[in-house]
Amino acid sequence: VANAVEKEEVALGILLCGSGNGVAITANKHQQVRAAICWSVNVSKLARLHNDANILCLPCRFVSLDLALEMVWKFIETEFEGGRHADRVGKIACM
Repeated sequence: VANAVEKEEVALGILLCGSGNGVAITANKHQQVRAAICWSVNVSKLARLHNDANILCLPCRFVSLDLALEMVWKFIETEFEGGRHADRVGKIACM
């Protein structure tokens, strides 16, 4: 998933893990990947809105299937807000 996002073969990705931490750490090693662990619909929205996250990492041991699906749809439908967040997001990239 991270390779596909990095190579711009896909715009967004979703990774599943027990806690979400392992997949997020690994994915964030890739250039232009901003993987976010989300545990609520609001957090998934803010990950896209304020951080331009392009990979949603779901902690499957801690969220229900219904909640996970709600987070996925919110993540997909939310666009990056830009503005005051753009400069900060621009500094995230690995060198």
